[in-house]
Amino acid sequence: MFTSETESPSMLIDKRIAELADWRGEMLARLRALVKEADPDVTEEWKWRGVPVWEHDGIICTGETYKAVVKMTFAKGASLDDPAGLFNSSLEGNTRRAIDFHEGEAIDAEALKALIRAAIDLNQADRAKKKK
Repeated sequence: MFTSETESPSMLIDKRIAELADWRGEMLARLRALVKEADPDVTEEWKWRGVPVWEHDGIICTGETYKAVVKMTFAKGASLDDPAGLFNSSLEGNTRRAIDFHEGEAIDAEALKALIRAAIDLNQADRAKKKK
């Protein structure tokens, strides 16, 4: 079990990846790497009893692992343009959108990084509005 009081969020995410020890761990590691490529200044958090969260001026997305999918949920996904059509889950909500990645599925890395950067831009624009 994780002890978040003694370990950093990044360490807890490392442990989760190792603990999965299957395609889901590999997928989560790959998604994490793409988030960091898209935003070298991203902050990693560990919330809601064990969910990796990436933030920059607010939540960008989460990396949840389930039996059959690794789900990347974008906090403000409904407000993002998705020209590559990556969003394939949680499409009915007014706020969030998600991408379900299945075993063996290819990742459109450039489209995903563009979506991550768009989420950051939206967070920064929202933050700037609140300051006014």
